[in-house]
Amino acid sequence: MWKTILRRMVVMIPQLFVLSLLIFVLAKFMPGDPFTGKITPETDPARVEELREKAGLNDPWYEQYVRWIGNVAQGELGNSYTYKVKVTTLIGERALNTFWLSLLTVILLYGIAIPLGVFAGRYENSWFDRGVVLYSFVSYAIPTFVLALFLLYTFGFKLHWFPTTGSVDVRFDPGTFSYFMSKIYHMLLPAITAALLGTVGIIQYLRTEIIDAQTMDYVRTARSKGVPTRKVYSKHIFRNSLLPIAAFIGFTITGLLGGSVFIETIFGYPGMGSLFISSIASRDYSVITTLVMLFGFLALLGSLLSDIIMSIVDPRIRIE
Repeated sequence: MWKTILRRMVVMIPQLFVLSLLIFVLAKFMPGDPFTGKITPETDPARVEELREKAGLNDPWYEQYVRWIGNVAQGELGNSYTYKVKVTTLIGERALNTFWLSLLTVILLYGIAIPLGVFAGRYENSWFDRGVVLYSFVSYAIPTFVLALFLLYTFGFKLHWFPTTGSVDVRFDPGTFSYFMSKIYHMLLPAITAALLGTVGIIQYLRTEIIDAQTMDYVRTARSKGVPTRKVYSKHIFRNSLLPIAAFIGFTITGLLGGSVFIETIFGYPGMGSLFISSIASRDYSVITTLVMLFGFLALLGSLLSDIIMSIVDPRIRIE
């Protein structure tokens, strides 16, 4: 398996190279540049042109790409035109916020979806099952920004149960228990919103798998041998029904690590998703290209993680 993993990681290199070329060219096709938004009636056009020349923005795109890819190979991702700091420093700070938000979201996501899917499948056509199906249809139909705005308005602005922006209260010192609890408090509402929207697929897959598994031969055999119903579900049905869910775990984790554009922007949470939107608005090329490259790498990594998890959960599967 390790040879396969290594081979898959080597294959990622040309894929990321093609992605980097595509991203760089598309970024250059965007109207304007990082200095466009800084032009005012009092701005000296000669000074703006000097800044563009100094930044190398007047060079042909292929020269800019070769220069950029060479810097990337040396671990130098450039500086942000907007924030005036290194891109690695800027993304590092935002990535940490997104990581903690993603971790809490994954815990809530599977903590909600697995029990609902299991009990809905076990007690098919019961009032509980009908309620879960109705919840799935409603949450699937609601757009992300609509639910996020509704929860933010209700629990943030009206009831004042949760903060409406930021990732931590500035009154607390880093490293203290109050600081840690403040970060969790600020993450709760966006994490709950993201988890509620992400449970639909998992619930439906798990419910369907459990309903189908109840008629399988191995379940009938276990029942005929007198195995208690509780053990039939816990050791036979539930374990086999988790296989399709395991296939999505890698994509779920890496997808959340990329940050949610809608969730982070609406809740004013300083993560990679909100940074991506602000970078597009300000045409911060160095940040845009780095973030999209990172998102592309996470997507490829998610595919590999899903295959590895599937091979661990089901020994019959071997990744190729």
